[in-house]
Amino acid sequence: MGKQLCAILILSSMVISISAVHGITEDPISVEKTCEVGRTPLPFRWLEPTPPIPHPLSSGESTWSVDNPLTVGPELSSKQLGRAQGIYGASSMEEMSLLTLVNLAFTDGKYNGSTLAPLGRNPILEEYREMSIVGGSGLFRLARGIATAKTYSINATSGYGVVHYHVIAIHY
Repeated sequence: MGKQLCAILILSSMVISISAVHGITEDPISVEKTCEVGRTPLPFRWLEPTPPIPHPLSSGESTWSVDNPLTVGPELSSKQLGRAQGIYGASSMEEMSLLTLVNLAFTDGKYNGSTLAPLGRNPILEEYREMSIVGGSGLFRLARGIATAKTYSINATSGYGVVHYHVIAIHY
């Protein structure tokens, strides 16, 4: 019975590849302000290390909430497909690495109302990063897969960065 059920699940599964989704994110290194109503993008630190330390990402003691646009291209003026909403937390005492827990919430196009949930370690200084897709909703119900992230650009003055996510997911 277990083999038959597995075959049914595989036959009813579908592979989706989303390669042109960009997240406009604010670099947590430079975020020192609290949430202000109406700010976009909207990351804010909600756990402060005590006492303050020189570099929060290398300490493992800072956490940020984010609500950033997902766009078709790297420009903020590109068509918006949805929002990346979730939490980043410093995850290493030795390197600049984040724990990424985000929902990619689609609000336009054929995926409107659906979500994908990447989760994993995100060593932000590495060129190529991988995170697991641990779930989804709507058209991506029961999703499993991989999200790869590559930094497109970072503006050191403003602290804004653009990250390209390539997602491959199997879903029901």
